[in-house]
Amino acid sequence: MLSSFYVEDHVKSALMEDIGFGDVTTESIVDEDTIFKASLVSRCEGIVCGLDVFKTVFKVLSDKVEVKLLFKDGDEIKKGDVLATLTGPGKYLLLGERVSLNYVQRMSGIATETNKYKKAIGDLPCKIVDTRKTTPNFRAFEKYSVKVGGGALHRFNLSDCAMIKDNHIQVAGSVTNAVKMVKANLSHAHKIELECDTIEQIKEALPLGVDIVMLDNMTLEQMKEAVELINGQAIVEASGGVNLDTVKAIAQCGVDIISSSAIVAKAPALDIALDM
Repeated sequence: MLSSFYVEDHVKSALMEDIGFGDVTTESIVDEDTIFKASLVSRCEGIVCGLDVFKTVFKVLSDKVEVKLLFKDGDEIKKGDVLATLTGPGKYLLLGERVSLNYVQRMSGIATETNKYKKAIGDLPCKIVDTRKTTPNFRAFEKYSVKVGGGALHRFNLSDCAMIKDNHIQVAGSVTNAVKMVKANLSHAHKIELECDTIEQIKEALPLGVDIVMLDNMTLEQMKEAVELINGQAIVEASGGVNLDTVKAIAQCGVDIISSSAIVAKAPALDIALDM
C-alpha cells in the first residue's frame, strides 16, 4: 500500500509544479464561493487504480471539496462508469483537474496493462513482475499499480537485492569472480540474482549458490533446457522479448518469474475524464 504521508508529499510537489505562482486563467474566471459538481468518468474499459491519490489532490488543495469514491482500486471498469463525484468550489476543482487526472490515468493504465499479461499467463504457476525501468520519482506509484493489476514486484531499488548483470561480470572478469566478490560484501539478509545469457554461465553459477538465475533474451528451447538444468536449485526468471504474444509461451517453459518493463514503460494512460 502507498503510505498517506508519502502520497501527500508527492501530491504537494506535483501541485507546486503545475500551479506555479497561481492559475491565471481560473483566478480570472471563477471565484472561491461558486460551488460546482463534477464526475470522474471512464471513457474505456480497464482496471482502475489511483483513486485515493486522486482524492488526495483535492484534500491538499482545500477541505471544502468533497470527493466520494464509487469504485476502489483493482475494480474492472467500463466505458461510461462514474468512478467518483466531487462537490466544492469550482476554483479548486479546476486547480486540481490536470494533476489528479495525471495520477489516475497513468496508474490505471499500468494496472490495466499488467492485468492483460496476468490473464495471458492464465493458471500457469508463473508470476509477471516489473523492472526498475520506471519514471523517476514515480516508482512507488507505478509499482503499486502493478500490484493492483495482479502482478508481483521485482526489487524496489539497488539496495534490495544483488543483481549481477553482464557489465558486472565483464568488470569482475568472470561469473565466479563476480559472485564471490558480492558474497564477500553482502548482508545475510540479501539474495543474489545472476543474469545469464548462455547455458555455460548457468553451469558455472549453480555451484556458487546464487538464489535467482535470470535467463536473459534466451530462446524458448534454451529456457526449457535451463529450467531442467537448474532443477529447483534456484528461482528461475525469464527476461527479454516479453510481450503479450510471447508471455504465455515463456511461462510454459517452466520459469518461476517473468520480468517485463513493458507493463510499466509501454502502458498507455487509461482514458478517464473529469466532467464538470
